[in-house]
Amino acid sequence: MSCAQTIADYAFRSLGYGERLLPRSDFTLCQQVTLIGSGMIWNVYFGVLALLAGFCLATVLALGKASPAALLRKPAEWFIFVFRGSPLFIQFFFAYFAFQALASEAAAFGALTSAAYGALLVLFFNTSAYSAEIFYGALQSIPKGDTEAADAYGLTGWARFRRVVWPTMLRLAWPAYTNEAIFLFHATTLVFFSGFPAIQQRGDALYYASYFADKTFNPFVPYPILALYFIGVSLSIIAVFGFVNARLNRHLSPGARPRLRYRPQLLR
Repeated sequence: MSCAQTIADYAFRSLGYGERLLPRSDFTLCQQVTLIGSGMIWNVYFGVLALLAGFCLATVLALGKASPAALLRKPAEWFIFVFRGSPLFIQFFFAYFAFQALASEAAAFGALTSAAYGALLVLFFNTSAYSAEIFYGALQSIPKGDTEAADAYGLTGWARFRRVVWPTMLRLAWPAYTNEAIFLFHATTLVFFSGFPAIQQRGDALYYASYFADKTFNPFVPYPILALYFIGVSLSIIAVFGFVNARLNRHLSPGARPRLRYRPQLLR
């Protein structure tokens, strides 16, 4: 089988399209690259949706934590504390069994027992909590002169937040938020180890890498391929977030603009 035919058969297998059966023997490099790349579709799905939705919730949580009203501040503080204070791996398992219990009571919750929805929800809550803490720290670091200038111009309420507070918060938080986005994509590999099942072998990238490592007894081919895919995703995130960072800081002189630095988190 040619490499072009292999790509045609397996490029979208993780989504249920193409060849149903996985190769059983005579594994080629093209098969491994194609199938692991097919699984990356799910990792990108988890990362992009959790990041976009988490950005919105994180902003709300950061504002809630900074609020003087205890009714808004306390729920935000506890949400952030719970999801930052417990390991993501444990959150996956707890959520899976909780969703199983809910599904046994009401069929409407059945979709949450699948990785496509249940694992995505866990990643969404987790990144929201970490991002909220980043945004909260940025809110606390907004120079007083910026808000005083807004007051002098007569900006209040929503106009003050939209034109002064929120842009400044994003500008200050963006380097740290970039690292959170990269770590979130790396954390999507934990879905493979969680209780959420891969339906009909439609797993993520680590699922296929582990399959080839088990069948060939050689982990030094599939896992480096997987690592290269994630390095590519990380470089893409740095490029996109770097462009946004430049836009947020376009009013500053080139020497005063903060540079993005990737700082891997060894523990979470």
